[in-house]
Amino acid sequence: MKYLKHILRVIVALIFLISGFVKAVDVVGFSFKLEEYFSPAVFNMPFMEKQALPLAVIVVVLELVLGFMLLLKTRLKFTLAALIALCVFFGFLTFYSAYFNVVTDCGCFGEALKMLPWQSFWKDIALLAALLALWFLYRNELNESEHTGLPKKIMFTLAALAMIFIIYWGIAHEPLVDFRDYSIGTDLNEEKKKIDEDPSVYKTYYTLLNTQTSEIKEVDDGQYISDRRYWEPGSTWKIQEDKTQSKLVKEGYSSEIAKFRIEDVNGNDLTARVLEAPRAILIFSYHPGQADPDIIAKAESKANEQAGTLILGVSTAPTTFNGIPNALMDGTAIKTIARSNPSVLILNRGKITDKKSARDYVKD
Repeated sequence: MKYLKHILRVIVALIFLISGFVKAVDVVGFSFKLEEYFSPAVFNMPFMEKQALPLAVIVVVLELVLGFMLLLKTRLKFTLAALIALCVFFGFLTFYSAYFNVVTDCGCFGEALKMLPWQSFWKDIALLAALLALWFLYRNELNESEHTGLPKKIMFTLAALAMIFIIYWGIAHEPLVDFRDYSIGTDLNEEKKKIDEDPSVYKTYYTLLNTQTSEIKEVDDGQYISDRRYWEPGSTWKIQEDKTQSKLVKEGYSSEIAKFRIEDVNGNDLTARVLEAPRAILIFSYHPGQADPDIIAKAESKANEQAGTLILGVSTAPTTFNGIPNALMDGTAIKTIARSNPSVLILNRGKITDKKSARDYVKD
């Protein structure tokens, strides 16, 4: 039992540290996930959306600091109580997401590990159970006075400095470690080929009501078509239109690159042209109104110096860029590609060779 509680403590601490780290390197991406929770479709708190980034930083710092304190067995009573409260909070969010199917990925492990809503919820329940078990196992040590030695202080200081650097870098530049589908070296043409060869399969499901017997049954579109009694003239079975839904029946190759679609301002698809170009420089902005116009102008000017290069300014508005052609893309898809606003993506025949914030791009 003595060694069991130490092993359990280390495992739980490492889970929180890993979870905090993958969110810390991409804290802007985590803030986008919080914006989803604050959106009208979920908690309807749009006034909080502007606070998503500060809140994301606070949550990440809490996870990392408390995880490290648990690992070092520092202020154990406070640490366990705070982690239990954090787990209860996240458990509520993940249960809400799963039950109402409103946020399909909680972002618990950032882009490194995608989890379905119910998977996230049960993960939180398991962590909560482990924390409660630790509280019981360490119950005789919770109120003991503690002397923090110099080695612990040094380790905590170094960890804090590393945490501050990683979070700062992710906000000021691009994530220090890129877990996204658009990491440097990714061949978008190859990814799109994999998606085409192994697509996800969906079926339409109808809810049918028998007007004579009041029986209700659910059938897929194939069953509906093959059985005449559901649709022949005079049939007593009627489709409940408001309950018709599409369900995933086969998970295909999953990649965010499926959403990579660029159009010109007239709605013409430019994706193939971009992916076939020997060299393409794309300047992205997911919030044109919040992007620094001076940085955009400097990035346009530098890009225009590259002869024989396809250059596009890609945003959610048709008049964002003045020195290069404007193109349009879904704002969520742009956020997946790059976290900086504006940012620059460089492709060689569809392969990502560089990605950075526009501010860093103009400095190179």
